[in-house]
Amino acid sequence: MMPAASRAEQRIAVVGSGIAGMAAAWYLSRRHSVTLFEANARLGGHTATMDITLDGQQHAIDTGFIVFNDRTYPHFQRLLNALDVASQPTEMSFSVHETQRDFEYNGHTLASLFAQRRNLFRPSFLGLLRDILRFNREATRDLLEERLAEDITLGEYLDEQGYGTLFQQRYLLPMGAAIWSASIEDLRAFPLHLFVRFFHHHGLLSVHNRPQWYTVVGGSRAYIPALTAPYAERIQRDTPVLGIRRHADRVQLRTSEGNQYFDQVVLACHADQALELLEDASPDERAILGAMPYQDNSVVLHTDTRLLPRRRRAWASWNYRLDGRGGHARASVTYNMNILQRLEASRTLCVTLNDDDAIAAETVLGRYTYAHPRFTLAGQLAQQRHAEISRADRRTHFCGAYWRNGFHEDGVWSALRVARALGVDEPSLGEPAC
Repeated sequence: MMPAASRAEQRIAVVGSGIAGMAAAWYLSRRHSVTLFEANARLGGHTATMDITLDGQQHAIDTGFIVFNDRTYPHFQRLLNALDVASQPTEMSFSVHETQRDFEYNGHTLASLFAQRRNLFRPSFLGLLRDILRFNREATRDLLEERLAEDITLGEYLDEQGYGTLFQQRYLLPMGAAIWSASIEDLRAFPLHLFVRFFHHHGLLSVHNRPQWYTVVGGSRAYIPALTAPYAERIQRDTPVLGIRRHADRVQLRTSEGNQYFDQVVLACHADQALELLEDASPDERAILGAMPYQDNSVVLHTDTRLLPRRRRAWASWNYRLDGRGGHARASVTYNMNILQRLEASRTLCVTLNDDDAIAAETVLGRYTYAHPRFTLAGQLAQQRHAEISRADRRTHFCGAYWRNGFHEDGVWSALRVARALGVDEPSLGEPAC
């Protein structure tokens, strides 16, 4: 039974217009009066589609959120369906290359796996393939039999089980680093159970049982107008919230224009940002939010194909570059947007993370910075304490992708969790969205 205060209409402030904030505002607008605050002029957070002109052609290129699938994004898919937003199938493939050593492969097909033909005769490469099959088999078994300890890291597990250096450094850790925009050392410190569960659910521990991936037609920003329509008149852009203070009967938001008051506040920004805004943060809020750090990643939109494998048949949707990367260097990943967004462009459009200096300046079309959560054992424990700080009696709620796996689906899932706490559920099939 929902408390009466949650069922009655309330004035709710949502801080942050990423997917979690926009989705929370959309759900809550079905019952409550919602005002959305965004510090910048652009809505969307990591939903960042950029317009470019290349050789006289117009293209809308996603530089943040790009793909979703039909298996592990149920809430996001239902949201797109409710908003009547079109999507299209795409290819998800992954390559690793090290130009200095002339090493590369693309794991999408047998032909691309041996794009470098000499790998057929390299015992070390064949050993890598054996370790892949072994990890897929044994990690799946350990997960399903509940044999994965909650307090062990991925690196500890790989070392204890005797997995080879080539498998670790040129397959599993680069793939994880690419997925979470992290460094190799970050992945070694990654919670094992979270990693294996994620890989299993996404079909990454199987050669055949993989989901179909999609992109949003016209770029990911295409869903923003419909998602913000119910509360469009109550969006305050270019309005950074400077501080939040809770009172017995209301919440005070301080902005450059003065104070505004609401019944509840939803903090849909990053954990570190949320903590900084709370002028009266409790010890629990400090401990929980402080255990979930973020780090910046640089992003460049460009046409320099030297960031892709040397052999075209090794080109993949996601391309991890090993050259000159120490264990603490953040992942150098290049997304081939022609493949991912099915672009008909005169040149290959690329989006590269954390490799600015390697990109020829004359090929650069845009530079951006996005912050991503870092996942640790301490953070995994903090995620489980959400209910201790996200409470109607404190008039404060927290949502964001950092509360689960760090992806778009997790942002929507966390937004729905907050909405339910305030008396609103997902629209049922056939029910008007708003």
